Amino acid sequence: MNIFTRGFRGRKRDSSGQLPPGQYLTDDFPVLSAGPTPRISLDAWEFTVTTEQGESHRWSWAELMALPAESVTVDVHCVTRWSKLDTVWRGVSLDTLLTDIETEADFALVHSYGGYSTNLPLEDLLGGKAWVAYEYEGEELAPEHGAPARLLVPHLYFWKSAKWVRGIDLMVQDSPGFWEQLGYHDYGDPWREQRYQGD
Repeated sequence: MNIFTRGFRGRKRDSSGQLPPGQYLTDDFPVLSAGPTPRISLDAWEFTVTTEQGESHRWSWAELMALPAESVTVDVHCVTRWSKLDTVWRGVSLDTLLTDIETEADFALVHSYGGYSTNLPLEDLLGGKAWVAYEYEGEELAPEHGAPARLLVPHLYFWKSAKWVRGIDLMVQDSPGFWEQLGYHDYGDPWREQRYQGD
């Protein structure tokens, strides 16, 4: 007995090995947000790194723009199962931002304008793995995609790449962020399908 409608082929599958399990390719850039889109003026924007000792290091938009920037081409994978390959971004590496900051922390809690947060091991922000990105495909980020700047951590599910990023708390102990408190996985490795707690 045939349980599928004739002609049904489902979503585009990938046989190249570029997609993590359970993902499908998209040419779009879907917009998923937990609330309204914040609008932050460049004059008001700042990025703050606060150590576990309470020491704060701040960059204005002009100071961020004065730092060495990198262009990177990466694949991004959303927990809702879409993947977009070979996306091009420009931004400042977290290695650059954290280079002179003394810390014994092992974890980071990333904060966004609008109240969103997400947690990561600090080592996942270092070693050329993460950026504060402000351009996508040669253009300024659109507000719905995190303008003026978002975190970019492409080796983890995309909810870890917090939009409208405003700062990072460095911590000795892990603390869950917004989606992690609601049952999403603390780490979020797409290749291990770590979508929810217990995966």
